[in-house]
Amino acid sequence: METGYKRVLLGLCLTLGVLPALAQEPIQVIEPELDRREFEPPAIDSENFEVGLFVGMISIDDFASEPVYGLRAAWHLSEDFFFEANLGMAEADLTSYEKLSGGAPLFEDSERDYQFYNLSVGWNLLPGEIYFSETRAFKSDLYLIGGVGGTDFLGDTWFTATVGIGYRLLINDWIALRMDVRDHIFDRDTFGEDETTQNIEWSTGVTFFF
Repeated sequence: METGYKRVLLGLCLTLGVLPALAQEPIQVIEPELDRREFEPPAIDSENFEVGLFVGMISIDDFASEPVYGLRAAWHLSEDFFFEANLGMAEADLTSYEKLSGGAPLFEDSERDYQFYNLSVGWNLLPGEIYFSETRAFKSDLYLIGGVGGTDFLGDTWFTATVGIGYRLLINDWIALRMDVRDHIFDRDTFGEDETTQNIEWSTGVTFFF
């Protein structure tokens, strides 16, 4: 019986002697090797001023679609809102009536010069990023814009409201590509009765931040 007790005590002593040694062994943690790719999307220049040129087409009510070109200048109040001034020019052709009747022109060539200018407020509705590769992303904005101004056309100046939607893609921190669709709305009585005209502009352009 004593021999059995001795064997039990000996086993306990050996176990207690091995435990501290096991506790001192470092625990090996296996961590997966992750290939981290870093990219830095371009941001709008901190000066927040944007100027540029645009070209496109404008559909002049009762006339035809004509080339349009102009200037834009914007001040970005924040990441969400900006103020923008626009100046655009086009030249209208014959009216639908003039083309159908074949008679004498109703307006002088100088009266067909179409010029608009406005001050608008823009809201960056959907700011985001476009990924062109695993390491390269471009900042972009889908925005709504609206404002008021004037249109010089047919020998008169018409109060004009402008609404539209646009898309801005920054290719670096100071150059952006833009696409816009805008409706220039004004009332006129050129043909003897008041009518509300819808003059749709669609354009593309490049702008610079400084």
